[in-house]
Amino acid sequence: MLKQTQQQKLLQKLSPQQIQLMKLLQVPTVNLEERIKEELEENPALEYGEEAHEDEFNEQDEFEGGDDDEFEPDGSETDYDNIDISEYVSDGDDDVADYKLRDDNYPDPDESNKTIPVRVETSFHEHLLSQLGMLELDDRQNAIAEQIIGSIDDDGYLRREVSAIVDDLSFSQNVSTDEAEIKELIKRIQEFDPPGVCCGDLKECLLLQLKRKPQDDIGVRTAYQILENYFDEFTKKHYEKIQKALGLSDEGLKESINQIIRLNPKPGGNYATLNKAESYVLPDFFILNNSGKLELTLNSRNAPDLRISGGYREMLKEYDRGDKKDKRQKEAVLFIKQKIDAAKWFIDAIKQRQHTLLSTMESIMDYQREFFLTGDETTMKPMILKDIADRTGLDISTVSRVANSKYVQTEFGTFKLKFFFSESLSTDSGEEVSTREVKKILSDLIEAENKRKPLSDEHLTKMLQDKGYNIARRTVAKYREQLNIPVARLRKEL
Repeated sequence: MLKQTQQQKLLQKLSPQQIQLMKLLQVPTVNLEERIKEELEENPALEYGEEAHEDEFNEQDEFEGGDDDEFEPDGSETDYDNIDISEYVSDGDDDVADYKLRDDNYPDPDESNKTIPVRVETSFHEHLLSQLGMLELDDRQNAIAEQIIGSIDDDGYLRREVSAIVDDLSFSQNVSTDEAEIKELIKRIQEFDPPGVCCGDLKECLLLQLKRKPQDDIGVRTAYQILENYFDEFTKKHYEKIQKALGLSDEGLKESINQIIRLNPKPGGNYATLNKAESYVLPDFFILNNSGKLELTLNSRNAPDLRISGGYREMLKEYDRGDKKDKRQKEAVLFIKQKIDAAKWFIDAIKQRQHTLLSTMESIMDYQREFFLTGDETTMKPMILKDIADRTGLDISTVSRVANSKYVQTEFGTFKLKFFFSESLSTDSGEEVSTREVKKILSDLIEAENKRKPLSDEHLTKMLQDKGYNIARRTVAKYREQLNIPVARLRKEL
């Protein structure tokens, strides 16, 4: 049974400008220019201020001639009869004409900072493909070899099954082959540079690299024996078993191990993957220590000189001065108003973005003042998103958007804003300290340990407790893993 009812609800809805602001907040400085270019292409009423005197938008011809039926305006006849453009055509220093963003609070960009250098590189797969010419292959074999190279992972390993490559060639390229032919071509590709490429696992990769070394070196031959026959013992650092089995002296074992650790476990890792924004970092903020006074500046790329197109404003003035206002002109004016409003919204969102970035970073700088003055991680205070949200009056989600994708350059290095956030841990005296402080001390203890007898998690826990930190062994293990530090047995060195 169908029923029709009326309900009254109170809903929260985001305005288009709020949505635009949230999206812009997530954009790091390195991608902001691209986002602005997209908006400039979509909205002809928006332009850079420096280009305003060069590009005059004279599109009156588009509004002359043709049939009225070609226009499909939005809105009713009332919209056309009640067009108010007074705020757009006022004389003097009107808001639209001077709707710029940059002011004295933002430094002018240096000549060297106006453009980002573009890296021209050869990718890993391009490097391998360029070596195919050294093999005497017919077109069919070349297609198979290209498929094999395309199946190699970025770190240099061929993890795809040979049978799967056979199927790929059959279905995607209509090339018939078998596993024997694939394996033969894999062996030939394994002769390419870098050494160790196109192997199925780490053991094969390291052995292939050792084969390229001078075989008259006893250390190389012994290293090959270790990997060939005692690979598991080597990975678990059971050096005593290896030494006893091969009858090696301490010096002989050390020389062989040194041969192995100098090999490259990821032969493809030295080649950068192109077109990744994370391949370089462009700081969003700069903090300078001026005789004990911290000075914060926003990267000038965040303050583009944007304004409303002068050509579009002239169109509105022409319309305002004219006596005859037919339907076609009114439709054109409505279109212009929509574009100008959209441009205003975008410029407002950029200005709001700047304000939000500065207020968030300023609060972080004040909160972690000691770190920015000294660079000592042990001086960092426990700080969570809510702490900064309370100080700035912003929502926690807004602070999170800023912290997750922005970087600050200091005299001690460039850090992601997320670096400054950490939970708290209590000491024996009841004082709360940052977990980052504990991680730094833990890292220092491990760095200073005797590598012949590395400290166990239990021993590290006791040392931290002796320093006054209430911490459990499982927490030490968790922090060690977060620092990418292996267990004591795997840290052992000869």
